[in-house]
Amino acid sequence: MLRSNRNLKLLGACAVALAVAGWATSAIAQNQSTPKGWNYEIRDGKRVPKANRVSNADGSWREEVKQGNCVTVKEKSPSGEYKETRQCNPG
Repeated sequence: MLRSNRNLKLLGACAVALAVAGWATSAIAQNQSTPKGWNYEIRDGKRVPKANRVSNADGSWREEVKQGNCVTVKEKSPSGEYKETRQCNPG
């Protein structure tokens, strides 16, 4: 009786260890980023074009994101002011 109880505890500990290891590997796989040279990143298992971001030494930046016929421009000034504009061209 004592031996089977110890085996059950060992089996339970192994099951918990496998569950934690599986969770950790899936979390690591989701946090991986695409390499710098690629023009897309993967979000929710789909390819999404990377934004073209230009950062300046003063802390300001400008980013352009294309979605179909639309272009979204996001800008942030050195003072922290954020501005976002969207322009869509038909055809």
